[in-house]
Amino acid sequence: MNSIRRTLFATAVILLAVPLLHAQASESAINKQIGNLRSLSAQQRPIATLRVAADIRALPAGPKKVGLADALAHLVTEGDQGNDALQSVADALAQALAQSPVPVKKDKIPEPYIDLAQLVRYKHVTATLEDPLFAKATQELIANDADVEKANFTLKDLNGKKVTLSDLRGKIVLVNFWATWCPPCMQEMPDLDIIYTHFQSQGLVILSITNDDVLKVSGVVNNMGYHPPVLLDSSSKVSKSFHVDGIPRSFVFDREGKLVDEAIDQCTQRQFFAMLAKAGLHP
Repeated sequence: MNSIRRTLFATAVILLAVPLLHAQASESAINKQIGNLRSLSAQQRPIATLRVAADIRALPAGPKKVGLADALAHLVTEGDQGNDALQSVADALAQALAQSPVPVKKDKIPEPYIDLAQLVRYKHVTATLEDPLFAKATQELIANDADVEKANFTLKDLNGKKVTLSDLRGKIVLVNFWATWCPPCMQEMPDLDIIYTHFQSQGLVILSITNDDVLKVSGVVNNMGYHPPVLLDSSSKVSKSFHVDGIPRSFVFDREGKLVDEAIDQCTQRQFFAMLAKAGLHP
């Protein structure tokens, strides 16, 4: 009996010590953890993200805390890290902003408010933040999506053929913005290729848009054996009309041309299938 009591007491001490360990994490240590996230496996990364978010929440208020939470928000959207990790990061960012609001510069909404609003709107987490800038960021995203739904463009592919978005009514269209220098973009392209070749006969069109140098793009596409049309947006006019402020970025339109879903970062094959299902395409 004494042995059991000693074991239970030791376990309780360890559990009580865990919050203290989180509270003692330094800003530099957290920054290092954030820098290491991309090197982790898909299984390890959500757990590490939850730990880093807890460490950030334990920090004292200040601009550096906001910066760390915002940096983590940029990474948690890569791939499918699960709702728990997304919600934990949103909580950390909302807390940091509530404790230390970011001032407006030149009438531009500070990026952390936009990032939190994107997590809520596109990743379907919740955030409690009574701040007019957060509300304004949410309204800006709604307005941007309305612009995207009305957008049209004509671009040339690698062979010089013109492709016009409005001509594709009747088909399900996935518009993906990418670049050769973007690792998350390159990671999702094999999945896009598989999805396109499998569902092209069912009316799926994937348009891969880039403002990269045509020679670099051609080399990458040829080496990869990538099949979806690659369109050249050298002036970035189309990406601006879609309000693309980071890549990869994907938009799904149904057969009537309605915007039904969008992704703000790298997607897995499963996530792409979920987006396309909203347009009526199912595996």
